[in-house]
Amino acid sequence: MAKNLVIIGAGESGTGAALLGKAKGYTVFVSDKGLMADKYKSILTGNGIEFEEGKHDEARILNADLIIKSPGIPEKNDLIKAIRKKGIKVISEIEFASYYTNAKFIAITGSNGKTTTTLLTYHLLKKLGVNTGLAGNIGDSLAKQVIEDKFEYYVLELSSFQLDDMFDFKAHISILLNITPDHLDRYEYKFENYVNSKFRILQNQTSSDYFITFTNDPVVSDQLKTRKITPKLLSVSLSEMESEGACQSGENLKFSLNRQSFSLPVNKLPLNGKHNIVNTMAAVLAAKAIGLDESMFVEAMSDFKNASHRLEDAGEINGVKFVNDSKATNVDSVFYALDSFTEPLIWIAGGLDKGNDYSQIEQLVKDKVKALVCMGKDNSKLVEFFSGKVQKLEDTNNLKDAVQKAFELATNGDVVLLSPACASFDLFKNYEDRGEKFKTQVLELKKEIVKN
Repeated sequence: MAKNLVIIGAGESGTGAALLGKAKGYTVFVSDKGLMADKYKSILTGNGIEFEEGKHDEARILNADLIIKSPGIPEKNDLIKAIRKKGIKVISEIEFASYYTNAKFIAITGSNGKTTTTLLTYHLLKKLGVNTGLAGNIGDSLAKQVIEDKFEYYVLELSSFQLDDMFDFKAHISILLNITPDHLDRYEYKFENYVNSKFRILQNQTSSDYFITFTNDPVVSDQLKTRKITPKLLSVSLSEMESEGACQSGENLKFSLNRQSFSLPVNKLPLNGKHNIVNTMAAVLAAKAIGLDESMFVEAMSDFKNASHRLEDAGEINGVKFVNDSKATNVDSVFYALDSFTEPLIWIAGGLDKGNDYSQIEQLVKDKVKALVCMGKDNSKLVEFFSGKVQKLEDTNNLKDAVQKAFELATNGDVVLLSPACASFDLFKNYEDRGEKFKTQVLELKKEIVKN
């Protein structure tokens, strides 16, 4: 008899897992507490997969042999508590998919930079002829791609939530970019729990695998002193070469791997900013570790375009540039964003605070930000921390007012930077929704000014 597979959450990963489960002979039931997107309902219906929306049939769910849950559902959820109490195995979609492929995984995590690094690694491999899939937090679901299983490698962007429900998964190359406090509301407000979650990316790796990490990151550096690292360690550094790996040396990036050395000129790279130099070094090391020819790397990266909502040009009005960095949902991301500019900044920040510590960007804000426009339902923490630390501070509770105020505070040559440091769920569906609406609002403002 086919095993009962229950999938909780019917987004991209849940729907993909349902399709893979059906293909592998499971009896599949999908349950989503919210309302499902029409495209996913249509896919499930078309494949004869039962589902429910707007509720959870707890009795049916607790009859499962195996449960795949959306990474967005926290452990404190009552249904998850009931599942745990009954002892039903719970895994992530990535874990489930990994059971059904012999492809090798390049798995990428970190509090910041993982989307850029994932996209750049994928771009590099594809341009150099490697049969590669893209999945995880980006692209089509891994489970759906594994049904046909036509790729030699998959490049995966993995969050800590996905890693929490992965047990037998093994990466050939794991990349850990950095660890800064984030999502602490999901980790009992204990930073060490979040750190442990990130290091799960190394689980099951052997000495013939690779671990690429940014060793200038203080948390990573401390962890390396006490953790046993089984795969081959390749360090990424902005200073000197610490072991095999990569470092920045003046106007060049230097690489050393498997007794081979080469360098790439910084001015030929497609991305600006220190954080993107780290992301690029990690991607290049991954490409070199699977045996690709470094003489082709610069050309292969030359037409790379980064993800939307990450320091994205959102237009210009009367010499004031607008930049959409809506994906910056934590303080560390904002640090990198602020550090990327030399122009005076009008900074739009705020949203759903996840336990932020703003002290790590205090000096940068004093140095670079001439005005802060807070945008959220409750801006008290931002207002309290930055009062007296910026020349001007405005408090708004909607996007239209925030963009209008920011423009009024800016002069020719300034940059208005949306880099919120917070989750978006107080006013928006997600960070993409926030970023798209920001770009639209900038356009609307431009039309209004031109008209007048």
